Amino acid sequence: MISTTILKEVLYQALSTGADFAEVFVENTKENVINMIDSKVQTINDKVISGVGIRIFKGTRSVSGSVSSLKREDLLACAAKVASAMDGLREGKEIILRERIFGDIHPIMVVPSTTEKSYKAELLKRGYFAAKEYHKDIAQVSASLLDVDHNILIANSEGLLTRDRQIRTRMSISAIASKNGENQTGSHNPGKRMGLELFEEIDPKDIGEEAARQAITMINAGYIKGGKMPVAIENGFGGVIFHEACGRSLEAAAVAIGQSQFAGKIGQQIASSKVTAIDDGTIPNAWGSINVDDEGNPSQRKVLIEKGILKDYMIDNLNGRRMGRKGNGSCRRQSYQYAPTSRMTNTFIDNGTDKNEDIIKSIEYGLYAKKMGGGSVNPATGSFNFVVTEGYVVRNGEICEAVRGASLIGKGSDILMDIDMVGQNLDRGQGMCGASSGSIPTDVGQPLLRVSSITVGGR
Repeated sequence: MISTTILKEVLYQALSTGADFAEVFVENTKENVINMIDSKVQTINDKVISGVGIRIFKGTRSVSGSVSSLKREDLLACAAKVASAMDGLREGKEIILRERIFGDIHPIMVVPSTTEKSYKAELLKRGYFAAKEYHKDIAQVSASLLDVDHNILIANSEGLLTRDRQIRTRMSISAIASKNGENQTGSHNPGKRMGLELFEEIDPKDIGEEAARQAITMINAGYIKGGKMPVAIENGFGGVIFHEACGRSLEAAAVAIGQSQFAGKIGQQIASSKVTAIDDGTIPNAWGSINVDDEGNPSQRKVLIEKGILKDYMIDNLNGRRMGRKGNGSCRRQSYQYAPTSRMTNTFIDNGTDKNEDIIKSIEYGLYAKKMGGGSVNPATGSFNFVVTEGYVVRNGEICEAVRGASLIGKGSDILMDIDMVGQNLDRGQGMCGASSGSIPTDVGQPLLRVSSITVGGR
């Protein structure tokens, strides 16, 4: 994208006022989104994101800037502006850039950007009409097909030069069921770090039918009475609770400045012995996987919690300096316009030893949360509130009628301790995680598990 000669010039300019580290992040991203509503393709949007982020460190102080131009003079001007925030003289250290190729474990068979939009539209129509025609009470369907071709180059003053190409594809379908003046929504949004061969694994028809099934189920559901009770949370996107309520507190951005409930607790028990939690950016073709992070560190599989014991955090280079640690492949950013920081990749609770049927049988009265939605969390305290988008009453060990309006309310540290059964059907769901460095693709996951007691909000 930019010659090695210019990259070195920019790094030298960024170091000119005494910074001890400089980094250049170059991005070129192509994005295509096709949207359907009212039984027809409404919009086809193409977007190109191209630019450079420049960042410097001096100790634990960081300054960053960005520019959309790739011209030498504009890059040097941006580097000079970033450098102007420091006060000092550059040391005469020579920069020798040595390219490193970490390999690619995410084969792409059908590159979406080279495929006709008419073919993509036909895939989307299959999913859309499967939802639309699922039941007479489906009143409205919206659908989108996203493909992203994200190319990055990272160079720094320590001599690193590396690249990554990240291609991702995702179909999202939302269905609204309407009955007796009420509406309920269902959605399904699978995606992977793959090309259009994704739809050889996942039939668009199945995506549409799953979205509609949820909507129809919930439009016919009653309401749950709130209170404290045992809850069985299903696999896949059920892992969003760990991601939000606990995973964020294991990111160095919170830990390094003491704004995490888990700061300083390495080696201590923070969860039930049933819980092993992992962040793994190396899973082939997974939605949140990366070959290298946005600082150029190779992706890693990190065991965060092992049988309840806190083992590690997700660390970027800057917060690693504050903690006396090195980055471990956990630094991410939405684009060159954002300063990167520690973030999750594919984060999940691992399979346990309990049989799934025993988890349900163990509940005399409680809630089975089959599908989880969004929520809110305070990383400093771990307090959370999450919506159950598809739930069922459990009576005498049997899953009974569907209920709507349920939410799960608690604290991350409490829920970790209160997980007393973990099943064996690990699966992951896809999402976009927002934080200070923007919105990034992440997987969340878990097997079916039981929380012995949690506050369920209801009517």
